[in-house]
Amino acid sequence: MSFVVGLLIAAFIYLLLQQLTAAQAERNDYLKAEITKLDTQIKDIATLRAEIEALRARQRAVENLQSDRNTPVHLLNELAQFTPEGVFLQSVRQTNKVVVIAGVAASNERVSEMLRNLSRAEWVEAPDLVEIKAAPVNPRDPRRLYDFSIKVGIKSANPEAAAGAASGAGATPPKKS
Repeated sequence: MSFVVGLLIAAFIYLLLQQLTAAQAERNDYLKAEITKLDTQIKDIATLRAEIEALRARQRAVENLQSDRNTPVHLLNELAQFTPEGVFLQSVRQTNKVVVIAGVAASNERVSEMLRNLSRAEWVEAPDLVEIKAAPVNPRDPRRLYDFSIKVGIKSANPEAAAGAASGAGATPPKKS
């Protein structure tokens, strides 16, 4: 009788352990399925973040284009305002944020006056005289002219500068000498 009771207790413990093992296996399978779902969601989130970053990059590019679209207008406006009498511009070439201005002046002083004027300009920075040389002499004309080349940088359009330019649009240009 004790052998049968021992066998029943052993069978009961064996069945209990089997049931606990099966329940744990079910929990493990459930967790694996949930982990798989979460992995796919993480991948989706990663692709969404990449798409969001790409959209932000496009937005920044569009904003930069929008802010830079009026820059040539401002540049030419300032060139017209700050070019003194006796200076004639022949070409204006832009490469990225650098503009090379070539022209003819009645004297060296006019070129230096233009450089001083451009140093006060709102949309250009770091005016630099590249070269100045005497223009070929016309035997019928007693005046001497000077060919010059000036390099300036274009300031980036920022909201404060754009607002200042919009409000300063009606301002009077500086007097020419």
